[in-house]
Amino acid sequence: MLNKEVSMNDSRRKILWGIWDLAMGRWWDKWQVHNGKQATFFPTPATATATAPAAGNSAAVVPAPAPVVSTAAVPTQQSGRAPVALEQVEVTTDVRRLKFDSEGGSLTHAELLKYADMADKSQNFVLFDESAQRVYVAQTGLIGGNYPNHKTVMTVVPGARQLKDGQDSLTVRFESPEMDGIKLVKTWTIQRGAYAVAVQHEVINSGSASASPQLYLQLVRDGNKPPGESSIYSTFTGPAVYTSEKKYQKVEFKKIDEGKVDIEKSGTDGYVAMVQHYFASAWLLADGLPRDLFMRKVDTNLYSVGMITPLGTLAPGASKTLDARLFAGPQIEKTLESLTPGLELVKDYGWLTILAKPLYWLLDKIHSFLGNWGWAIVGLVLLLKIMFYWLNAKAYASMAKMKAVNPKIVEMRERLKDKPQQMQQEMMRIYREEKVNPMGGCFPIIIQIPVFIALYWVLLSSVEMRNAPWIGWIADLSSPDPFFILPVLMTLSSLLQTALNPAPPDPMQAKMMWIMPLVFSVMFFFFPAGLVLYWLTNNILSIAQQWVINTRMGVPPQFNLPKFK
Repeated sequence: MLNKEVSMNDSRRKILWGIWDLAMGRWWDKWQVHNGKQATFFPTPATATATAPAAGNSAAVVPAPAPVVSTAAVPTQQSGRAPVALEQVEVTTDVRRLKFDSEGGSLTHAELLKYADMADKSQNFVLFDESAQRVYVAQTGLIGGNYPNHKTVMTVVPGARQLKDGQDSLTVRFESPEMDGIKLVKTWTIQRGAYAVAVQHEVINSGSASASPQLYLQLVRDGNKPPGESSIYSTFTGPAVYTSEKKYQKVEFKKIDEGKVDIEKSGTDGYVAMVQHYFASAWLLADGLPRDLFMRKVDTNLYSVGMITPLGTLAPGASKTLDARLFAGPQIEKTLESLTPGLELVKDYGWLTILAKPLYWLLDKIHSFLGNWGWAIVGLVLLLKIMFYWLNAKAYASMAKMKAVNPKIVEMRERLKDKPQQMQQEMMRIYREEKVNPMGGCFPIIIQIPVFIALYWVLLSSVEMRNAPWIGWIADLSSPDPFFILPVLMTLSSLLQTALNPAPPDPMQAKMMWIMPLVFSVMFFFFPAGLVLYWLTNNILSIAQQWVINTRMGVPPQFNLPKFK
């Protein structure tokens, strides 16, 4: 009964408690998992953990693409290699150091020279890798017969291996031996400043019979989280596909393990991708080319995503050339949008994309003016506060009125504590006479919650925050504050907000309103500094606005300190 009688402040606080409870539940689960324990509130089925297989086991099976082609498989065993010496080709540009393997002419290493590693910031970030610890490679080949594939040892054509001053591009060319009369020539073209590589596949029929090969392009990756990934907040790691028909579809590795892959199987546009926090890779084909899409488990803790496109019938002596592009780099929205429609969706904002994208656009515009991402965050929160000023003003005005009548409510509740029905009637009378709406401050706050959640995802997902300094001790907005200054200030500001709000009449609620900010603030000690800066700025501006509105309404700010008995 008494729950129905609470004031607007009590209702609003219950909503916030619910949000805090969910957040703390998720944080506690992440902490439990981080320490090797089972999640308490949101358990997930246990899955087998395995290290990435050795490089020689990285081959993936490609499904049968079309009814006209019999089931074909790419060799999957180390023994399938020809007794020919393999060659590693290393290419260096202004933004990347790439390594290609003569086995299949595959890209097996991509080191991003402009980005530091999350775990060891003295090292460059490595996206693609093929080692005993990690497998993440890009492969192409032919199916439909005993044709060259990503396990075929190819010949490397000599050429430049380093982008020189004044040089805009260089090429790496691989030529396969003839297999069933079919030869594959694969040419990688790497350009200055670009994270997308052009890959030309020339298929030559030197045999005496017609052939109908199909080209596959795939990304093969282990199911491990990226090194240095936070255990406090969760980001998606796994394969994704995009078509104009079904748009962006991502699938968790565990869903592939369970055989629950439900994606668009074919189309004439779109891409396949591997996604992780801040970075992604994707195979791109020209629109209009038919393609079959696939995801599958290759081996223990090893997965592939790819697409297959027919090359048509090649008569003896004929050839066919097909161009593709491989993106492997940071999730910079402008770059992604320029490559192909829908690629910017690998930077995943979830269900709040419709709000997050304009927020990122605004953040980027502010950064172009201020030149610092930290100050851009401050500026964006300030603009949002200005935009929502009148909504906040109504909420704080309602809180001020409640604060003015709160002594009457407290006195009445104490006087009628044994008469709940009469207490309710008296409370309604006080609200009516004082012209106070108990829910007056709730709705404006609820409207703003999705906006600030979307901004949270913008800051969490934007690779621009990596290694971006703000001031002084904050050298990386994507990493926690090394001295915990921002989290401490954020906690103090939350407590100050609590002190400025009217104290709930119920003593237990009053205690909880002081305990919850302390508990909630714990996770901010592990959050990226950029997120904490955003929250701290929001708190400070909210306090200032509340102070001004209360003063204008003749309700001087009062500090309601906790009374724990």
